[in-house]
Order: sequence, then structure tokens, then C-alpha cells
Amino acid sequence: MYLILFGAPGAGKGTQARFLKDVYGIPHISTGEMLREAVKEDTELGKQAGKLMAAGQLVPDKIMLGLIRQRIGHKDCDHGFILDGFPRTLHQARELDKLMESLSLPHLICIEIIVPPELIIKRLVNRRICESCGTDYNMITDPPPADMRCVKCGGKIVQRGDDNKDTILQRLEVYNKETAPLRSYYRREEGYFEVDGSKSISDVKSVIQQHLNH
Repeated sequence: MYLILFGAPGAGKGTQARFLKDVYGIPHISTGEMLREAVKEDTELGKQAGKLMAAGQLVPDKIMLGLIRQRIGHKDCDHGFILDGFPRTLHQARELDKLMESLSLPHLICIEIIVPPELIIKRLVNRRICESCGTDYNMITDPPPADMRCVKCGGKIVQRGDDNKDTILQRLEVYNKETAPLRSYYRREEGYFEVDGSKSISDVKSVIQQHLNH
């Protein structure tokens, strides 16, 4: 099964991808996490990407496509994968289709998680994340322990540098301009589904699975 989880920042793509990874036994490929790791390791790619990410800008297609091509060539992707955060532009979507075709892989199923902007802002401002294992917390709906240590791995729980209101608004502006047009691109395919991401995590998970199991 080859999936794209599509939606604005804070729509819940990462949370659902982690569920689907366990259910279907396929890897969750988060380009955001791949880029943040490159920034953390201070690689040349990380230095370039870090400046753009801090400003809420998109990383150039050439860099992203290279990362994706390299990652889906790994053996754990032999039976499918979940793309989270890619593609983000029409050009990336077209290039991804070409890549899938060149590798003789099937058409991608696209699940769009739709959440109102005001709820996205509230979610992201209150989001906290374990810097070791990536587990998400939320100061309102799923608060971290008082000592700010992850219950899963004991890692330090922090607020991402781009989870502030000004950067979130910039990210949403970029999303609406560059990424939202993908909706019409993927709607042409049979494997496109919309899901109301404002519902509970378990409800969203259930609806996604209903679509995938039909």
C-alpha cells in the first residue's frame, strides 16, 4: 500500500501515519523529520534547509526529491510506504508520479486531512515534542508530565522553534498558496479521500481505515 497523507501543518498527519505504520506494516516517511535530523546533524543539507524551515519556507524540490528517491529505495519500502509532508507543490507531485512510474510502483492513494485554520493554530502553539523519539504532546489535550520528560523514552520534551504563532501563520500562507492546489491534482485519481481532521484522533483513524479497507 502506497499512501500520501496530505493536509496543512498541524492537521494530524504524523499522528495518523504512526497508527497506519503499525496497522499495515509499512514505513512512515516524514520529510519534516528527515530534514530536522539533517539540521540537527549540521550537514550541508541541514544548514540550507534550517534557514528555510525557520522562516516557514519550503525546501527546494531538488533537495526533497533526492531525499525521497533515496529513502523509498530502502528494502523496508518494498511493500509500500506512507509519505507525510510530501509532495507539497504541483511540481513535486508530478515528479513523484514520474518517480513511481520509473520504479514500476502503483498509483499513490491520497488521504487529505482537513482542519480549520483557527484549530491548527491552537494545536501547534500548544504542541510539544520529545526531541529523542518524536512523540507528540499537547498542553491542552494531551499534556506532558510535569518534569517534561517523555513517558516513552525519557527524552526531553520541547517546543519546536517553528511552533510560534507568527511562523505558523507564515506556514499556513505558504501552504494555501503552494500546497492546497494539490487537491485538484489528486482528485482526478480514484484513490483520493477527504477526512475531517477536527474530530478525535480515534475517529479520524477509523474513517481513514474505512477508506483504505474498501
